[in-house]
Amino acid sequence: MENNNETASRGKYLFAAFLAPFIWGFMSIPVRWIRGYPAEDILYFRIITALLILWIYLLLFRRKTMQADIRKFQLLPRADKLRQTCLTLLASAFIFGNWFTYIYAVNHISIQSAALAYLTCPLITAAGAYLMLKEELTNQQKTALFIAFGSVCLLAKGSLHDVLWAITIATCYAFYLIVQRVSTGFDKLNQLVIQLSICALVVIPKLIYNHHAIPAEPIFWGTIILIASLFTIIPLFLSMYALIGISSTTTGVLLYINPLIAFTLAATYFRESVSPIKYIAYGIILVAIILFNIKNIKGNVST
Repeated sequence: MENNNETASRGKYLFAAFLAPFIWGFMSIPVRWIRGYPAEDILYFRIITALLILWIYLLLFRRKTMQADIRKFQLLPRADKLRQTCLTLLASAFIFGNWFTYIYAVNHISIQSAALAYLTCPLITAAGAYLMLKEELTNQQKTALFIAFGSVCLLAKGSLHDVLWAITIATCYAFYLIVQRVSTGFDKLNQLVIQLSICALVVIPKLIYNHHAIPAEPIFWGTIILIASLFTIIPLFLSMYALIGISSTTTGVLLYINPLIAFTLAATYFRESVSPIKYIAYGIILVAIILFNIKNIKGNVST
C-alpha cells in the first residue's frame, strides 16, 4: 500500500514534468505572431506582465503562504540566508538568459535552432546533475542519454551558428533546473515571483531608456498576456513543482517533449524545409525518452 502511494505521488510529479515542456513546445506559435517586434521588447514585456499577473494572484489568494515563507527566511542562519539569496540570483540570471536567447532564436535564427536547444538541454542537465548533485543513473538511463547524444550529433551537422545558439539556450535552462533542485524549503510560486522581480529590476531601467515606442497594437498585448500566463507562469511552476519529487535529470530528459513538438510545428505549421536525416534523428530521440522513463511508465501503468 505504501509503495502504491509513493508511486502515485511520483506520478503527479512526472506528469507535471511532462506537461511543462508539452506546453512550451507550442510557444513558437504566439512568438511568431509578434515577430515584427524587437526580441528584447517581447522579453521585457513578457517579464513585466507575468510578474504583475503573479503578484495579483499571490496577494489575492496566497498571502498566508507568502508571509510564512518570509518568516522562514528571517529565521534562517546567516549562512543559509546568503546561500538562498545566491541561488535565487543565479536562477533569475539563468531564466532571463534562456528567455532572451530563445525569443531571438525563434524570430531571427530558426524554429529548428530553438528545437535543437531543447535537445541539447537534457544532456547538459543530466551531466550537470550527475557531476554536481551526484544524482544516480541506471545503465539503461545512461544508454538512453547516449542514444540521445548520438541523435543530437546528427542534428548538429548543419549550421555552426545554429548550434552555438542552441547550446547557449540549453545551458541557461539546464543550470536553471539544477539550481532549482538545490533550492528547497520554500513555496515554488513564491520563489518564482522573487525570480521574476529580480529580472524586472534589470528590465525596468531598460524600458525607461528604451528607444522603441511602447507597442499599442492589441495583437501585441493579447499575445504578451497569453505568453506571460500560459507559456511562462504555468510551465515554470510545473517544472519547479516536479523537482520536489523527481530528479533534475528526469525533469531534464522530459524536456525532449518540447523539441519534438517544436520540430513537428516547424515541418508542418511553419513549413520550414526539413531533411530526411532530421526525421530519423527525432525518431531516435523519441525512443531514448521512452527508454529513459520506461521504469516510471511501467510503475504508473501497473497502479
